[in-house]
Amino acid sequence: MTFINPYTFIDELAFQHQRILQLFDRVLASDAEDRDEAFLALRRLLAVHEAAEEIIVHPKARAAIAAGGTVVEERLDEERAAKQLLAELEDMNLHSGEFEAKIEALRAAVERHAEREEREEFVALRNEIDDDEAARMADAVQAIESIAPTRPHPGVESASANLLVGPFAAMLDRARDAISARIRRGAH
Repeated sequence: MTFINPYTFIDELAFQHQRILQLFDRVLASDAEDRDEAFLALRRLLAVHEAAEEIIVHPKARAAIAAGGTVVEERLDEERAAKQLLAELEDMNLHSGEFEAKIEALRAAVERHAEREEREEFVALRNEIDDDEAARMADAVQAIESIAPTRPHPGVESASANLLVGPFAAMLDRARDAISARIRRGAH
């Protein structure tokens, strides 16, 4: 599917930032059953969103914008830390005080990260890429999001690491997600 406005993929990524923050709010405000569902949705959206950025957006930003290397390395460091924290959260009791403290810390870090990304990368990309490049990037983002891992994989932040490890990780993640969903349905 091709976007009518080739820059729409940037708008979609920014919209996903807002959706991610809403999911954080939902996790923090949820009862037992809904918290689990909200956390799974949050984890999946974060993983898919970051894979698309790491494979498509960051490499282009590195090459196309002034100080792109520095900007992208700072974002990748933030993503690495967020993935590590998200992976820790996966193994916690979702209703413990420790979980709530860590999810609030992760929310604050993700919000800062999203603001920087939008200001330092998205705006610059709109100014630096032409319509044809934007259309190709939009198609690539959609393709990546359809096959990306659904769980955090700390240490897999570069485009090459994502392309090497991502398909295998995505297959395992989706299998784990299906098994977990069956277990949750059986528990109710």
